[in-house]
Amino acid sequence: MAQVYGIDLSITSLLLVIVTAVGASIGTPATPGVGIVILSMVLKSVGIPTGGIALIIGVDRILDMCRTTVNVSGDLTASLVMNKWINKQDQTDKNL
Repeated sequence: MAQVYGIDLSITSLLLVIVTAVGASIGTPATPGVGIVILSMVLKSVGIPTGGIALIIGVDRILDMCRTTVNVSGDLTASLVMNKWINKQDQTDKNL
């Protein structure tokens, strides 16, 4: 979108986009449609007009389903890993 608006992003701006996107992906709930809200915050943080979202909203539904699937899969995986880790810790404590 920066290219569409003719905005040159500096290295600092690109790093800000990366850090913001990674942080948002960790904290985003597994709810369809939230990606557009997060995208608008990321765009605002580097000075890109949020009106550009209209350019991608047509294909965002497909991308949003993929993002939600990955988010839910990641949450489930993290829950299973933590459950196994906690059960392993409980068994170790019982053996002591």
